[in-house]
Amino acid sequence: MKKWLLLIVAFVLVIAGCASNKEKDGASSPSPGAGGSAAPKSDKKVVLVLPEKIGVNPFFQLMDEGVKKAGKEFNVTTKTVESTDPNAFEQNLRAALADKYDLIITATFQAEDALKKVAAENPKQAFTIIDTVVDLPNVRSVSFREYESSYLLGALAGLSTKKNVVGMVAAADIPLIKKWTTPFEQGLKATNPNAKFLVNYVGGFTDPVKAKELALLQFGQGADFIIGASAAGDFGVFEAAKEKNFFTSGQDMDHTSKDPDHIVMSQIKSTDVAAYETIKEFVNGSYKAGAIDYGLKEKGVGLPFVTHETQTKLNPFITQETINKVKELNDQIVSGKLVLQNPLAQK
Repeated sequence: MKKWLLLIVAFVLVIAGCASNKEKDGASSPSPGAGGSAAPKSDKKVVLVLPEKIGVNPFFQLMDEGVKKAGKEFNVTTKTVESTDPNAFEQNLRAALADKYDLIITATFQAEDALKKVAAENPKQAFTIIDTVVDLPNVRSVSFREYESSYLLGALAGLSTKKNVVGMVAAADIPLIKKWTTPFEQGLKATNPNAKFLVNYVGGFTDPVKAKELALLQFGQGADFIIGASAAGDFGVFEAAKEKNFFTSGQDMDHTSKDPDHIVMSQIKSTDVAAYETIKEFVNGSYKAGAIDYGLKEKGVGLPFVTHETQTKLNPFITQETINKVKELNDQIVSGKLVLQNPLAQK
């Protein structure tokens, strides 16, 4: 009797084991959607082809996060490809075409020349480029109204500075960067006409050593609030702020948690939202080529504490009263009561 009982137990365990192995070996089941129902697997494939490595610039890190989030939520096959140099970038675009991705996403002016060439040669392929404009019928161009958040940051700086000297370490003296420097100075002067504005240019987007030198130079000229606007160079500005105990602000993502005693603000550019929304529209069928932009109204740009939530505690250098005043300016811009001009569109 015991022998038969042992055989029955063994048989049940074998059956259970087979069922378990069958579940593991099969395709992974879709993640549950709303109401617990399984989201259907999309047949779309999306690839993000970047012109440089993700770790160099937080801008690309955010974009990668947005693609991954969309892939998970909409059950889309996604992939991110990083490039080591311009030649590799064009090769990576062509490899994505060979792999038959339905949508190819890339970003920045670094990608413009290669994308114009590849997209023109493949007019039926859907492309998206983020943070610049490529005027081709099969390309969606997503840009940002950075000048809106730059104005807010300048206004905040004017209300916060104790020495009436504010600096900015900008990437390069090129037209694109005027979307940061020009409206920032306008906002600064609007709230503090007596404030002096210092601006120096690093000469590129990936030089924290030079950016640190310039931040130290501005500190020596009396600046107590120095804005980083040089992409990866901002990390050099952060180092200088910690060494000399001045206040600073970063770009693209919320950097305040890295050093709340010195990094008291950031100018957010939601490239993750741009990538996410692009894939969402591509999956649901509302995607179209052409130019679109994101500003304060769309939460595509903004400031922590003002337009975006943050886990960081507000530094006393920037009072809640100042935040409330800047929120009022934000509301005026969103409503159209305060109209700002794109510096790149001005003659």
